[in-house]
Amino acid sequence: MEQNQNLPPVSKETLWYLNNYILLRDYYDRTISRIAARCVRKGNIAIEEYPFYGYVLDVLEEISEVGDFVLNHKELYPYVEKKIPGGMNAFRKDLKMYQSELQKNSSPDMIKEDASEIQKMKETLGAISKADDPTAGAGMNMDELMNKLLNQNPQATQNNKGSKS
Repeated sequence: MEQNQNLPPVSKETLWYLNNYILLRDYYDRTISRIAARCVRKGNIAIEEYPFYGYVLDVLEEISEVGDFVLNHKELYPYVEKKIPGGMNAFRKDLKMYQSELQKNSSPDMIKEDASEIQKMKETLGAISKADDPTAGAGMNMDELMNKLLNQNPQATQNNKGSKS
């Protein structure tokens, strides 16, 4: 057990929650980094488009639950002060940020709305064949984007015909 004479006695089971919270925070950071790298390799997709993005929300939910347990057990506060840089202030700030992130991203209405907007953007931009595109993963090149925009706005095309050399 990690207790010493300067800290109040806490059961091993209760102390486990603080240790688990610290491990989960680190795990969350590593998971986000890993998923972000994977998204880049999958063509610079948004992290929310990653097929397993829901797992991030599961980790956030667990961090929130474990953090709430620590927050509700004042006997753990001296251990928080010892183990987390910035002590209870940093703990509360981080926990609030994780809970806010969870709340912001896990609303079913928001998820449906985001999926709908992503689909609209894909339809607007069209699909680019990765085999034919040397900039695959970086989006459209400037010529493709301009052609796409001009094709959507015939009036702009007519105005630009006179300005091309």
